[in-house]
Amino acid sequence: MKAKFTVAAILLFAGASCYAQKIATLEVSLSRPAFGMKIPVSVNLDEITYLSDTLLALYENKDGRREAVAFQIEAGNPRKMTWLVASGNSENEKHVYELTGEKSKFPTAVNATARDGALIIHAGEQNLLQYFFKTVYPPPGVDSAYRRSGFIHPLWSPHGQELTRIQPPDHYHHYGIWNPWTQVEFEGEKLDFWNINSKQATVRFANFVSVGGGPVFAEFEALHEHVVLKKTGTDKVAMNELQSVRVYEPDKSNDCFIVDFNINMNCASESPFKILEYRYAGLGWRTTRAWDRMNSMVLTSEGKDRKSADGSKARWCIVQGEIDDDYAGVVMMSFPTNYNHPEPLRIWPENQYNRGDMFANFCPTKDMDWNLMPGNKYNLRYRFLVYNGRLDREKAESAWNYFAYPPKVTVRKQ
Repeated sequence: MKAKFTVAAILLFAGASCYAQKIATLEVSLSRPAFGMKIPVSVNLDEITYLSDTLLALYENKDGRREAVAFQIEAGNPRKMTWLVASGNSENEKHVYELTGEKSKFPTAVNATARDGALIIHAGEQNLLQYFFKTVYPPPGVDSAYRRSGFIHPLWSPHGQELTRIQPPDHYHHYGIWNPWTQVEFEGEKLDFWNINSKQATVRFANFVSVGGGPVFAEFEALHEHVVLKKTGTDKVAMNELQSVRVYEPDKSNDCFIVDFNINMNCASESPFKILEYRYAGLGWRTTRAWDRMNSMVLTSEGKDRKSADGSKARWCIVQGEIDDDYAGVVMMSFPTNYNHPEPLRIWPENQYNRGDMFANFCPTKDMDWNLMPGNKYNLRYRFLVYNGRLDREKAESAWNYFAYPPKVTVRKQ
């Protein structure tokens, strides 16, 4: 009996210890100062291990200490593991992590909750953004052609101020953050998907492909249909857009958080969807009513300000201003593989409606057409860094570089 107990104990110990074994060392190199901000980093997990998601733990070796790090694994082939690197302020930083085979569990830090036709992304009690999947109608007395679904409002600052606006009387078709195309050639017709009061075309939420939260980010994938409104009463879907929106856990020490947009488009029929050159189209942001020319400012990657930004090309664009006795803003960033990158900007002039209302738009078709052909997939990627306080050129440039060129991760398997 004693011998059997000893053997069983040894086997139990061996089984337990195998789950705590070191699988790999992951070294993250930050080549430029990140100013203390948290930077998303991802690795192909299946190239490192096929161990189950529930049997993995991540630690950072920091100043002689071993600190547990929250991570999130995306299902797929391959699986992807993502975490946030807490940067310092120096150049050529190195962060060393250990991936081990043991059980670990972190609480959900960012979640998605559906309520009254909208999906709210929140970190605990802190709301970050709201996405409307139900159709929202304009105010009473306004043409119902202005109704719309599939848009973000509000985008909140870390301190809770609303940074977006919908259905302003000057543009009832403006919907917070949204992504229509203004002039499109489709099956011999010239159609407007932006100015929906034209009753030619619109964009509609169709369904969710996925919705979820986790220890590092919350994300939803929504199918948008770009619909031609036929005079016969029979609508036709001309283009499908799969829009993925990912919101990372807020960085409380820097009063900021990251929103990533991944937009995939493909023709819905055998007919091309030709986006024609026009001065505004694509990812638009109608900002808070609190901002005007006296209390807000614009700065682009090429050094352009509110007076000179419109029509210029940029990799990133800061829009920030005073709000509720506070200061807040967004850095809009365009990914290098986007069509016509660096992308042309549409920035409203300082005298817009006499007070200088603010609208910002990355418009890849501002100076050239874009012909979407059947059977092909087209992609646009953007990142918004949302913050309270003031952001300068150096921090914006650093944030864009880590979006465009994510930190290198060196993997040394055991």
